[in-house]
Amino acid sequence: MQANLYALGAIALWASLASLGVSLTHVPPFLLTGIALIIGSVPAWPFVLRDPSQWRIPARTLALGVYGLFAYHFLLFIALRHAPPVEANLVNYLWPLFIVVLAPVVLPGVALRLPHVLAALLGFAGAAIAIAGGRELSGTLAWGYLPALAAAFIWATYSLLTKRVAAFPTTAIGLFGLVSGVLSLLCHVALEPAVSLQARDWALLAVLGLGPLGASFFLWDKALKLGDARHIGILSYITPLASTALLLVVSGRPFSWSIAAATAMIISAAVMGMRAR
Repeated sequence: MQANLYALGAIALWASLASLGVSLTHVPPFLLTGIALIIGSVPAWPFVLRDPSQWRIPARTLALGVYGLFAYHFLLFIALRHAPPVEANLVNYLWPLFIVVLAPVVLPGVALRLPHVLAALLGFAGAAIAIAGGRELSGTLAWGYLPALAAAFIWATYSLLTKRVAAFPTTAIGLFGLVSGVLSLLCHVALEPAVSLQARDWALLAVLGLGPLGASFFLWDKALKLGDARHIGILSYITPLASTALLLVVSGRPFSWSIAAATAMIISAAVMGMRAR
């Protein structure tokens, strides 16, 4: 129950991630990722100032953290710019299904059963409907679905692999965010044009950093340390429903049949996987 509560806290914050990302599409993606991740690392700083050893972790663990936080969010923000945002967001939320399906591959002693396979097929069918709906909207098959799918794979494997590396304190998530943020800003300086941010941009970046790119990571790490990764991944299917609903409001899009069908199929896949033991 405690693990589920931590997971639900992270899920509630992630529901706003896509909407905030869409509101900041004019900010270059490396700059957006870098500023938000550095802001998100701030809650860990007081604990590390008291005990610096909490950030003394193996290089392998730090590399995994950068892989998860930096690569996932950069690909997600790219996807939201180059595919219809609602549909790209639904494809991205295949990551809870990836957690369920990949758990037997990554974690020892975890079995993949037929209901998990059927749930995977149903979830991917839902993603296909979302992509088809986006194609009808844009008139073309947007390439932005590829980074959305890659982002889903990265977050799922990151979440599972945190259970394979040496144990690390939850405050180390702040180091993951800080290093990932600095790396993103270096990429911005080298690869993106300079831009001037307005007061509204900084306010949205602060909300993004402290919430879905900050506190959510600490809550998610606690959930994974305390609970079953498969069950937590399945619980995360609450996120696409909440995130899609909020994104529809922000973008002014109507709730079309394809969005409704895709959301229903993806959440049904979660329920099917959750019932499998």
